[in-house]
Amino acid sequence: MKAIDLFAGAGGFSTGAKMAGIDVVWAANHWPAAVAIHAQNHPDAAHACQDLHQANWQDVPAHDLLMASPCCQGHSKARGKANGNPQHDASRSTAWAVVSAAEYHRPAFAVVENVPEFTRWALYPAWCAAMDALGYALTPMIVDAADHGAPQHRERLFIVAARAKHPIMLDLPKRLHVPARTIIDFDAGKWQPIEKPGRAAATLRRVHAGRRAHGDRFVMPYYGGGSGLTGRCLSRPLGTITTRDRWGVVDGDRTRMLTAQECRAAMGFPEDYILPAAHRDAVHMLGNAVCPPAARDVITSMLAAA
Repeated sequence: MKAIDLFAGAGGFSTGAKMAGIDVVWAANHWPAAVAIHAQNHPDAAHACQDLHQANWQDVPAHDLLMASPCCQGHSKARGKANGNPQHDASRSTAWAVVSAAEYHRPAFAVVENVPEFTRWALYPAWCAAMDALGYALTPMIVDAADHGAPQHRERLFIVAARAKHPIMLDLPKRLHVPARTIIDFDAGKWQPIEKPGRAAATLRRVHAGRRAHGDRFVMPYYGGGSGLTGRCLSRPLGTITTRDRWGVVDGDRTRMLTAQECRAAMGFPEDYILPAAHRDAVHMLGNAVCPPAARDVITSMLAAA
């Protein structure tokens, strides 16, 4: 089976498809740095660097599976219109590229990934109606990457579209949770003393609360809610990996942020997966990526149910 990957980014969807035995033949993204990384890791695929609103679908090879992770920022609670996201409306419209590609190629299947808030988009019913008009029955589901072997909790919407009269029913496996301690290397990274001049009082409060709850070793976020007040024990999966440094590791009287390699492991990418040399770019791409183990299980279950 052959697949294409729209909005491919760092290549999480492509990697998950490869894990499921799928041959990814074409991938596209608008960011040259992401296309370069995808090409290094998936050299057998053809690549395009372009705005997919302007894509000429006749230039795209034939395929059986269309994978797409349209821009999520306009839907996300973290960067929606209320938060002044200047790309709010433009980012939402990227979902129509999926309809455009499906209309031209009519692959047997499509799998779309986005944040759960995608279903609250005012045009989501119209988007579903467009896919229905093309003959696709949709199966939406919320998938937590932790249930599929990735050591982080990351809830995402997956929509499986099949050219069929009725939606297919997927029997997704539920795997054992992988604890955060399995991906943290206490001999790596740039450690700093917790007690140092200029350390924010809020950070110190989180450290002290985390020590009371979890002992000398734990992780904690540097912004946002959730585990912000008490940290998170290492026997649990991490919270969601985001597009900027979020999770700090505390070890006794020292602390540091997760390395890019640890973020890669938290996302479920292989150890040898090539990342950008710049830490900031690597974290940004990983935070935007599809979790490969979740994509693998969705695609594998889709094929089994078809």
